[in-house]
Amino acid sequence: MHKILLSCHHKMLTTFPFVNKVNERTKRCKHSIIITKMIETMLVITNFPDKKSALTFAQALIDKRLAACVNIMNGCTSVYRWQNNTEIADEIPIFVKTQPAHYQQVEELIVAMHPYELPEVITVPITGGLSDYLQWIIEETT
Repeated sequence: MHKILLSCHHKMLTTFPFVNKVNERTKRCKHSIIITKMIETMLVITNFPDKKSALTFAQALIDKRLAACVNIMNGCTSVYRWQNNTEIADEIPIFVKTQPAHYQQVEELIVAMHPYELPEVITVPITGGLSDYLQWIIEETT
């Protein structure tokens, strides 16, 4: 959903669904009003065990239009506790740019394609950014 953020002198006054009217608090403000159309996008973070499986996953997301862009990072070493043991694993971090409406499908694809019993899946709402880029994410995943 698109929302409008009304702010006055760098303070948020209210957020509400996109409409063409302004409430009474806004009308009384002496300062200029900044209206920003918030575009709902999100970042999904996961890891795959190798570059080949990461590339296969990324291509599937792009082909299904579930992501506008998938960043496959350089490898890292993860240290974590699993079933009462300390594990050390080389992994490939992945950042998926998508819409919240596609999250369930993205998660299902991670679970289906990932070799781990319990893959990492973390979401981060994108609360700001270059509006043209955020709009591009929406267009590429619609």
